[in-house]
Amino acid sequence: MQPGKQLSTSIDAAVPTAARMYDHYLGGKDNYAADRAACEELDKVVPSTRALALNNRRFLQRVVKTLTQEFGIRQFLDHGSGLPTQDNVHQVAQRVDPTAHVVYVDNDPMVLVHGRALLEQDERTTVIHADLRETEAIFTHEDTLRLIDFSQPVAVLFNSVFHCIPDSDTEGPQAVVRRVTERLAPGSFLVMCQLVSEDPEVRAFVTDFMDKATQGHWGRVRQQKDVAAFFEGTEILDPGLVEVSTWRPDTEVAPRQLTQEWIEFGGVGRLG
Repeated sequence: MQPGKQLSTSIDAAVPTAARMYDHYLGGKDNYAADRAACEELDKVVPSTRALALNNRRFLQRVVKTLTQEFGIRQFLDHGSGLPTQDNVHQVAQRVDPTAHVVYVDNDPMVLVHGRALLEQDERTTVIHADLRETEAIFTHEDTLRLIDFSQPVAVLFNSVFHCIPDSDTEGPQAVVRRVTERLAPGSFLVMCQLVSEDPEVRAFVTDFMDKATQGHWGRVRQQKDVAAFFEGTEILDPGLVEVSTWRPDTEVAPRQLTQEWIEFGGVGRLG
């Protein structure tokens, strides 16, 4: 995306989006027939996708609770937040401390509409309509500056979103992470996971399918080593970079990812 490019504010129900497909997998109602049809086709090759989406959401909730309770984080900047669902970041954080501040960022106009409706009574939380690669615009947005004090630690979230971003020296995931982390105070946290597969056929199929289904709004399914590279320069919290259902599970009987054709892989890194 070129810096300064205007995002569309119209909603095209005929073209699936990753946010609405994710909403469908989570049991939400903010999706269209095109999104559901795309999910059905995807499931024919990667049938664990619904379980993967649910486990990914639980991972996000556990991370936010952990960072709020154990590390005193009170500021969250959620890139590619997706459509609001149950137990969103602000709800998890504000159960621990009602003064916690959250800024959501997404380029899907449907997220903006539903998010603002949900948050209009919450002065400590906002939604920004922006592409997650537009770091300067996000960090200087008036709502970001109103809610986030960058002289203090912040948790920046890239939860299940970088597979939507193509590789690029200036706009790929590694470049985005570098621009973001350079602006953060010591003691801040980088939270990240994305879809990975060690099977080249799965990577090729899903990347090609989603690129066509979303009309080019897709990056690629990567490998674990690619995700590990995004965390370079951070101190990885235990248990390390893992399949996300195994990241500090609430109980020993918590749901695990049962099939391995692709997984959500990632973790949490602390900036020194």
